[in-house]
Amino acid sequence: MNHLVRVGLVAFVFIALHAGPARAHTVGVSRGEYHVAGSTVGVDLVFARADLTAAVPGLDADRDGSLSAVEVAGSGRLLEGAIVHALEVRAPSGSCSGRFTNAALTEEDGLAIRAIYQCGGDARPLSLRLGFLGALSLGHRHIAAATAAHTDPVRAVVYEARPGLEVGAPQGPTPGGARSVAWPLFRLGIQHILTGYDHLLFLLGLILVGGRLRSLLVVVTAFTLAHSVTLGMAALGLWAPSPRVVEPAIALSIIYVGIENWFVRDAGRRWLITFPFGLIHGFGFAGALKEISLPSADVPLALASFNVGVEVGQLAVLAFVLPLVLWLGRSRWFADRGVKAMSTAIAFAGLCWFVSRLA
Repeated sequence: MNHLVRVGLVAFVFIALHAGPARAHTVGVSRGEYHVAGSTVGVDLVFARADLTAAVPGLDADRDGSLSAVEVAGSGRLLEGAIVHALEVRAPSGSCSGRFTNAALTEEDGLAIRAIYQCGGDARPLSLRLGFLGALSLGHRHIAAATAAHTDPVRAVVYEARPGLEVGAPQGPTPGGARSVAWPLFRLGIQHILTGYDHLLFLLGLILVGGRLRSLLVVVTAFTLAHSVTLGMAALGLWAPSPRVVEPAIALSIIYVGIENWFVRDAGRRWLITFPFGLIHGFGFAGALKEISLPSADVPLALASFNVGVEVGQLAVLAFVLPLVLWLGRSRWFADRGVKAMSTAIAFAGLCWFVSRLA
C-alpha cells in the first residue's frame, strides 16, 4: 500500500506544482437578444471580456490582459469579422447581410456588441446559426432570447454542438420551454465546477486531514451553503466584489488551508473557516453568469439550474475523492508525511494562482 500511496503522491505533487497561473473558470456564458421587425433583424450580444479576448486575436491591442474603451472603439472591423459575419442569419428569401454597428464595455467585465442584419424580404421564419461559438471556450453556452411580431418569443440555450435557433415560425417557440434553458445551464454548472481547479483543490485541502465522516460532511455542507448564498447575491445583482479582489482571495484561501493542514489533525471544527471561505468562492462561481448581465426575468431559472449543476458536480467529485482519502488515512505514513507533502503542494499551487492573479 505504501508503494501505491507514494506513486499517487508523486503524481499529485507534480500536477499541483505545475498548476501555474491557470484561470479556474474556463467554461463561459454569453447572451443574445434577437429582434425581428419586417426585413430587419437587430442583434444585441454580450460576452465576458476574457472570453472574447481569447477568441478574437488582436482585440487586446496592447496585450495587457484587459480591454480598454479605446481598444473597443477601434475594434469594429475585428468584431465584424469574428462575430457578426460568423453569425449566419437566413430568411425565406435567402441569407441576410449583417453589419457591425457598435460595441461598448459593460459592468462586471462584459462587452456588448450590436449588429443589424438586412434580409431581402420578410425575415420570418428566421434561422440563426451561431458560428462564433466554436471560437469560444470549451463548453461555452449562449443564452438566446428572440422576438418577432405575432409569434411567441423564443428562449433557448445553444452551444457548439447545437448552434442553431429558429425564430418566428408559426408553431411558436422551440419545444421544451423552460427545460430548454434549465438543462443546458445545469450541465454548464457541472462543467464549471469540474474545470474550477482552484475550487477543487480547496475542497481537497479541506478533507485531506481526514477525521470522522460526520465532521467532513459538516465541513462540505458549510462550504456548499456559503457559496450558494454569495452565488445568488451576485447573480441577482444584489452585491458582488470585483473579480480582481475575488480571484486572489480564492487563491489565498487555498494557501491558508494548505498551511493549516500541517497543524490540524482532523476536520472537527473546520466548518468555522469553511463557511467564510465558501462565501468568497461563491462570488467566483458567479462569474460566468454575472459578466453577461442576464435580464432579470432569466436570472431565477438560470441561477437555480446553474447552482444545482455546481452542487451535483461537486458531490460527484467528493463521492470519488472522500472514500479514497479516508482509505489512505488508515496508513500512518500517509496521515503524517503524505498529508503534509500534498498540503505543501496545495499551498504552493495557491501561491502561483495568487501571484498570477495580482499581475
